[in-house]
Amino acid sequence: MDSGKNVPLYESERIDDLLTHEMKIIQSHEVFCFSMDAVLLARFASVPKRGRVLDMCTGNGAIPLIMTTRSPEAVFEGIELQPRLYDMASRNVQLNNLGDRLTMHLGDVKEAVQLFGYGKFDLITCNPPYMPAGSGEHNLSEHFAIARHEIRLCLEDVIRVGSQLLKNGGKLALVHRSTRLIDIVTLMRQYGIEPKRMRLVYPRRDAEPNMVLIEGIRNGKPELRIQPPLIVYENGEEYCEELQEIYFGKRDSLS
Repeated sequence: MDSGKNVPLYESERIDDLLTHEMKIIQSHEVFCFSMDAVLLARFASVPKRGRVLDMCTGNGAIPLIMTTRSPEAVFEGIELQPRLYDMASRNVQLNNLGDRLTMHLGDVKEAVQLFGYGKFDLITCNPPYMPAGSGEHNLSEHFAIARHEIRLCLEDVIRVGSQLLKNGGKLALVHRSTRLIDIVTLMRQYGIEPKRMRLVYPRRDAEPNMVLIEGIRNGKPELRIQPPLIVYENGEEYCEELQEIYFGKRDSLS
């Protein structure tokens, strides 16, 4: 065991920079490392100047950690099912001295209403499991399998619980596979969340989109605004200018 800022590190763990802010994050290749999906969602979501924000399926806490840099007065929370990831997320809060603004909870998203109550949040974010149970690789560790596959939580659970936890007019922001877009829109409307803002993410100009960022408002009026596409790589393997600004500190939102 080692430590950084008196926060314990366990075998296989390391401390990385979290983008270019003066913020660090504990990660492990055995359990969880944040991805571009998390960064894009944390920058896309409409973080309120004040209010209460929840990140569901928070993993090691990357999304709420990044969102704290966008709103100095909002209060943030995360909920994570897996005890090892919850412990990592809690230590990331401690590592970054955010205990007064960011709280982690160990629990099942499907039981979040019992934990928090109805209508408590102004914004909910989620980077949920993308793949149906039983699909894809079958030799994943339990940690990766639960994070990637709808074993313990499906898309409908995310949207149903999100609707219950949101205040009237509160927002739900998701990142998901673009192939699930119709499912997302259908379920949002089924549970009283009106899709309001969407952006498709393309790996390259000549490729189909592989991700969608979408945000809806609980009991909002119908009107979906589709933002310009985000092309991740330009000129071979270089990030586009917008992503370079996100990663290297010149902008704090995707708009």
